[in-house]
Amino acid sequence: MASKKDAPAHSLIAGIVAGAVEGAATYPTELIKTKMQLQTTHKYTSPLSCLQHTLQTQGPQGLYRGLAPMLLGNALKAGVRFLTYDTIKEQLRDSQGRLTMPQMMCAGMCAGITEGALVVAPTEAVKTRLIHDHCMPKQRYSGARDCLREVLREGGLYRGVGPVMARQGANSCVRFAAYDSLKQIVVKSTGKQLTGVQAFFLGMCAGIVTVYATMPLDVVKTRMQGMSDAGAYKSSVRCAVGIVTQDGVWALWRGATPRLARLMFSGAIVFAVYEQNMKLLRKATPI
Repeated sequence: MASKKDAPAHSLIAGIVAGAVEGAATYPTELIKTKMQLQTTHKYTSPLSCLQHTLQTQGPQGLYRGLAPMLLGNALKAGVRFLTYDTIKEQLRDSQGRLTMPQMMCAGMCAGITEGALVVAPTEAVKTRLIHDHCMPKQRYSGARDCLREVLREGGLYRGVGPVMARQGANSCVRFAAYDSLKQIVVKSTGKQLTGVQAFFLGMCAGIVTVYATMPLDVVKTRMQGMSDAGAYKSSVRCAVGIVTQDGVWALWRGATPRLARLMFSGAIVFAVYEQNMKLLRKATPI
């Protein structure tokens, strides 16, 4: 990630750009994952059936329902995430600039919790409502702005913030530790900085590890932010118990396949774009 000579602004700017690019490129998989998590009647038998139904009933534009809040949130959360991670990581380095795995995980977890509280919870509350609304026979919201007003009126902007922070903390803890560990191995073996292609594949590997470790947290978060389940659960634990009781334990991994597709490529894209932006920023504004 960032070196000792990188300014905090570099991490913030590079992260924002990387988050925006990644969000736009992978949004359809996020929409399909969310639809599958929200269903209670087993309408969709697989991610493919969900994709086919969306295209048949809503057209290609239906795959981008709720994109605006997601895109804004993705850009901001990536900026906050990289800024927080790089800042904390530099404080944890020893006198020789080394970091241990637990230190990387700690920095990643702090970054995830921060982005979850400041950015992810409110933007995903709106995104989830918009996607859920589009699944209904009669749509309630005219767009993201109308949905935001309704969510604010109901006081639901931070509903599910607990599982959001837990999920983002776990995501970043695993993803950053996996990526930086793999990066250290590659850099040490080649003696050179990562290329864009190397960063892409290392980010993909980190994304795969992240999905299955954190999927239950994502399912609970989505259920608590949905329209029909809004306010139905008094806590994240009760929500998880309700899901397992009603649909079985494997329901906590429902939507894992589209999320795997998203996080594999989101990790690949965001780290590759971030690394390239950092290189450009170092050349443009040397410290």
